[in-house]
Amino acid sequence: MNYYTFFQCPYGQMTLQANDKGLLGAWFETQTTQPKELGTYTETHEILNQTKSQLEEYFSGQRTQFDMPLAAKGTDFQQAVWQALCRIPYGETWSYQQLADEIGNPKAVRAVGLANGKNPISIIVPCHRVIGKNGKLTGYAGGVETKEKLLQLEQNKA
Repeated sequence: MNYYTFFQCPYGQMTLQANDKGLLGAWFETQTTQPKELGTYTETHEILNQTKSQLEEYFSGQRTQFDMPLAAKGTDFQQAVWQALCRIPYGETWSYQQLADEIGNPKAVRAVGLANGKNPISIIVPCHRVIGKNGKLTGYAGGVETKEKLLQLEQNKA
């Protein structure tokens, strides 16, 4: 069974979804990867409340790593990319090439970019820390403006 709730962050409302195994998704309003069916609305699910609390700490500069259980659904390749995203240090950025190198598949830069874009767990699985090889901010499902604000938040606290 899936459950969901809402979280108001400094950059707008987020929808959070979990099951009893872990967090399934954290989406900004502009993201298109959110499923149509979210499950049952609740304000009492342990993982959702843990996620809200940790996001509050992140936005206030008190948290640099998340430790709630994750249960995002994706292909093996997507899972490998999402796990690699979690290894990008707080306050730092990697290029798509660095991410492809990290998963041991240096020729898969485009596929890594696609998997990055399909990441359902914004902020917690930090896809916002991936930038173009030339240092430019590239697309972000939550909006490039939000990506820029998240990177500024982290660089100011790092």
